[in-house]
Amino acid sequence: MTTHKACIIPVIQYKNAKAAIEWICESFGFEKHLVVEGEENTIIHAQLTYGNSMIMLSSENNNDYGKLIKTPNSLNGINTQAPYIIVEKIDDHYKNAVAKGAKTLIEIKDEEYGGRGYTCKDIEGHIWSFGSYNPWN
Repeated sequence: MTTHKACIIPVIQYKNAKAAIEWICESFGFEKHLVVEGEENTIIHAQLTYGNSMIMLSSENNNDYGKLIKTPNSLNGINTQAPYIIVEKIDDHYKNAVAKGAKTLIEIKDEEYGGRGYTCKDIEGHIWSFGSYNPWN
């Protein structure tokens, strides 16, 4: 029997992906791994990392995949999923995100199941959760 390692990478679209990339890096501490620019100030594909985690994103588009997902702004602010990112220095992370304009939805707090975390919206309304709780430990 062969054992496979799995890796889950959330994929998110933005109306202004270039601005979102800069904001996510400054506010949430992600780093650019790969950014492929397209025509008319668009992003065809980008990969941002946080530690050993990654998200992929692009500009909103109507290609085969883009027709399947929408931005919260296209859905009247509705989100259908939200990534959870494990952060060691959660209080520092929270302070930086709020200082950079993240809209807090759930204030930072200790969780009943362990760890500490918060939930916020980014500049285009995507919901993100960050916390020190690591279910693998």
